Amino acid sequence: MVVQSAARIIGIGFLSSLALAGESAIVADDEMAKQRRALEMSAKEQGAGPQSPRDIDIKFGRNEKLFVNAPAVNEMNLCNIHFHKNAEHKGGEFTRYAGNGDGKGYQTGYLYAGQLNQAELMPLKGDAVCKSKYSEVLPGDTIELHYVYSTGQVEPGPTLGACINKEEATPKLRVESLVFVAVNDRNALDFRDMTSHQVRNGFYQATDIPNNTGQSVTYVGSTTGPSYNEKVSPFEVTWNVRPKVAKVNIQSMGAWCDSQNVYQEDHAHGVRNLVTNPDLLSEISVDE
Repeated sequence: MVVQSAARIIGIGFLSSLALAGESAIVADDEMAKQRRALEMSAKEQGAGPQSPRDIDIKFGRNEKLFVNAPAVNEMNLCNIHFHKNAEHKGGEFTRYAGNGDGKGYQTGYLYAGQLNQAELMPLKGDAVCKSKYSEVLPGDTIELHYVYSTGQVEPGPTLGACINKEEATPKLRVESLVFVAVNDRNALDFRDMTSHQVRNGFYQATDIPNNTGQSVTYVGSTTGPSYNEKVSPFEVTWNVRPKVAKVNIQSMGAWCDSQNVYQEDHAHGVRNLVTNPDLLSEISVDE
């Protein structure tokens, strides 16, 4: 079929974004520039520290507000797991721009730059998984999965609120970020395994983070999400972003979204605009 042939060339994820875009207008470049100007003004007013997401292949940044890196994840508590439709970060194997989207974080971000075969792109019965009013996941779609860790005495739960407790109002945060492409293949990674956790040496830990997605790029930044497109995020976050893309079984994603998971997650979140102004970025000095 014509759609399947096109999917092999440009990726079915881009096509699904276009389909959803029909329900909400795609904003022009002028609107994106307006949002970036508002963010820059917010940063100047607040003397903000470095922001996220960023292009992990570009090391340069001149934001000089420094903070100490968070401890290693095995010395912190896993507090939240969630995912975004399309990658928030750019770089590595996810460099293809999905477009401006609706200006509110949907149908934008970055896509897997590789190719998939026809079997991996085979449509599902019921069409899509992890549906919401603004997004859904189809075979070939790219997602960015975030494992959020906190120095607080907390346990896994919904939203960033699960990462903060009364005793430590401003905990250090670290995010392990991995990018995946959803495929119709039962032999691909199981999303339910990847999101499992247990207590190890007194800390809540994710137990099945894939270890084949490359050496992480580590930098200091902020929390993400489209609510910060026009204002700075005040949170200080140490990021570990893997550059390679792994394949995840889309049906296992659907099962997780339909389950009563502890994070109360049932859909993909929108993405924050890529931060490109060097004044809002930290210098990436070394990879962990």
